[in-house]
Amino acid sequence: MSPRVLILDGVHENCARMLRENNLKVEEIPEITPEELKAKLADVHAIVVRSKTKITKELIDAAPNLKIIARAGVGLDNIDVEYAKKRQIKVVNAEEAPSVTVAELVMGLIITLLRNIAIADHLMKKGKWAKSHLRGMELRGKTIGIIGAGRIGIEVLKRSRAFEMNPIVFDISKEQLEKARALGAKVEPNLDALLQKADIITIHIPLTPETKNLINEEKIKLMKDGAFLINAARGGIVDEKALYNALIEGKLTGAGLDCYEEEPSPNTDLINLPNVVCTPHLGASTEEAQRTAAYLIAKKIIEHLC
Repeated sequence: MSPRVLILDGVHENCARMLRENNLKVEEIPEITPEELKAKLADVHAIVVRSKTKITKELIDAAPNLKIIARAGVGLDNIDVEYAKKRQIKVVNAEEAPSVTVAELVMGLIITLLRNIAIADHLMKKGKWAKSHLRGMELRGKTIGIIGAGRIGIEVLKRSRAFEMNPIVFDISKEQLEKARALGAKVEPNLDALLQKADIITIHIPLTPETKNLINEEKIKLMKDGAFLINAARGGIVDEKALYNALIEGKLTGAGLDCYEEEPSPNTDLINLPNVVCTPHLGASTEEAQRTAAYLIAKKIIEHLC
């Protein structure tokens, strides 16, 4: 009997096509409740998710034949990885896929903030010509602090250099810092020092117990007056209450956000601020990134099950 794969969350069609070509039995369910999902897991050998579905201990226990859990994206914070390991279930992701896509969004958020594009668009559509009130700033010459020198952080670094910015990079990995140095960045092994130096700070690290609320009131106080904060990583890394206060008090000039502590119902007080540019977790949402993620995930499942 062919192994059965359950694909959730609207993963790109390439994943199912590749799996079927390799004689796996595939069922695609874009929308499902946890209760409905639990009832379908008895004979499932592989589960594929993006970010919406949470693969909990309870769901894993409902799948006695489960061999592999795959996330078609970066990070694994919606999967109980430790419990899966205890059950000897392989957990994989497609962290290679969206690096360029996320980096491009980060640069878009930075440009939008520094050139007041979102505000200008809003006022123009209301019939207001606010040219004299919307003086912006150049990216050239600005110091960009990149927290995390993984795949995405490195792609942001490359693009910042193209804009003639001055990148400084923090990472706990000496190996990753050396990669950043080789690309022309200054490396900073001390996070506090980076926060004090940067005009723009962008976050590219996973959400873990150690990074939860890493950017809190204390860390924001270290930042330059008037700095900008970009978060296209995970919402829980930034203390949203502290960020809100810093924005309304003028400590920070603006923030670009693609992820939030609560999704899909983010803090409306925060996202409605005029100096916040926000997108609904679009970091990996391009055709190219989703196609690549689907291919990588299908390949890993085939290697494991076939």
